[in-house]
Amino acid sequence: MNLPNKITISRIVLIVCMIISMLVLSFFPDFVAIDVGSSEINLVYLIFTIVFIVAALTDFLDGYLARKLNQVTSFGKFLDPIADKLLNDATMIFLLVPQAYAPNQRDDSTMLTILMICVIVMIARDLVVDALRMIAVEQGKVIAANIFGKIKTVFQMVAIPMLLLNNWPFSYIDGALPEPLKISNIFFYLATIMSLVSGIIYIIQNRHVLKK
Repeated sequence: MNLPNKITISRIVLIVCMIISMLVLSFFPDFVAIDVGSSEINLVYLIFTIVFIVAALTDFLDGYLARKLNQVTSFGKFLDPIADKLLNDATMIFLLVPQAYAPNQRDDSTMLTILMICVIVMIARDLVVDALRMIAVEQGKVIAANIFGKIKTVFQMVAIPMLLLNNWPFSYIDGALPEPLKISNIFFYLATIMSLVSGIIYIIQNRHVLKK
């Protein structure tokens, strides 16, 4: 197994560890982490953000090394998008599922509903694309990520840390704006739009796989 694939697998292990820690904390409904400074950033969310950023950086690293070392493999093409989805989808679910220990949980139920709809759309798209990939694998083909899917991933990896950090550092800029117009939410909307666009393109470009 080459180095880029090892990095991808390490990202998956890191994500699993993060998910386990989320589940462990969920068993302590009275647990409340302190806020960091005066920015109202929850300490638990800050830790998750750091782990998320480290995992996201390995996503760019394994792709860069695979191209630079000429070690692009079908296994890597198949596993890398799955690792991305696992990272983003797991974090989005954790972020929006009501957490009793999260003092920075949004009080705006309407905004929370909008974000949950976005998450459902993005996860549904991922399930469809993954199903398409599995069908392609059975036919001996590998469907690699397209440019729109990569853009979607970038938007997600920018929006999720901002949401975890309570819209920091943009909270100093858009604090007077209504919740739907917050910069972190706008990035989330863009991620949802690109998710739909990339999903439609996947289906159109690989419709021959479904026909077979």
